[in-house]
Amino acid sequence: MDIARSDIVKATAGRDKGRLFFVLETEGDFLLLADGKTRRLERPKRKKRKHVAFQARFDCRAAEKIRGGEKLTNSELRKTLAQLGGDGNPDQEG
Repeated sequence: MDIARSDIVKATAGRDKGRLFFVLETEGDFLLLADGKTRRLERPKRKKRKHVAFQARFDCRAAEKIRGGEKLTNSELRKTLAQLGGDGNPDQEG
């Protein structure tokens, strides 16, 4: 499945391996990722597509804001990822 804006992915490589992220933008082979805690909206993580695994296409308010380009907060990202059941993120809530 192709990864698009507002999808939720899990990092499969690097020091953030196992963490869940929202996809903020796609740039060719790279994705801009944020989780609201370790990677905030102000400084998203740039990661190659091959180093993440698609997890879910979640229809929630945070995903709608990302797709619509509306203002989003880091706490909204944290809460949404915690609701999803961030198994690899015991401290994701914040």
